[in-house]
Amino acid sequence: MGFRDKLRRFFWGRYGIDTLYYALFVFYIILWIVQLFCHSLPPLYFSVYFLQLITLFIMIFRSLSRNIEKRRKENQAFLKFFRPIKNFFVLTKNKIRDRKHFSYVKCPHCKITVRLPKRKGEHPVICPKCRERFFVSGK
Repeated sequence: MGFRDKLRRFFWGRYGIDTLYYALFVFYIILWIVQLFCHSLPPLYFSVYFLQLITLFIMIFRSLSRNIEKRRKENQAFLKFFRPIKNFFVLTKNKIRDRKHFSYVKCPHCKITVRLPKRKGEHPVICPKCRERFFVSGK
């Protein structure tokens, strides 16, 4: 039995890597960069170092855990918190990218954001989610 087979057998039934793991990894890298700049302040240096160790321990513990259901619930709780933040930045990026050809309007009934081609004058729009009709004025 080769090393790859032993490694594959070890990881069988383990939780592995998910979105929370990647977020912890980014947090770890940020702490590492902060630690590079705080050598002259020993209390801050050691507190950042301690946070790095805790983050690394949590990352390894979660990825090697066999309690898959509990890790999945933790990831879902993180996604519930993180998804609105991510969606805000994605929508802002899309608004900037599409500013010449599209406009973004909120439906007054269901409050979702609808991307519409830019047109002059007032024109009717049907919401793709709630199928309600509302008017949009273009510039």
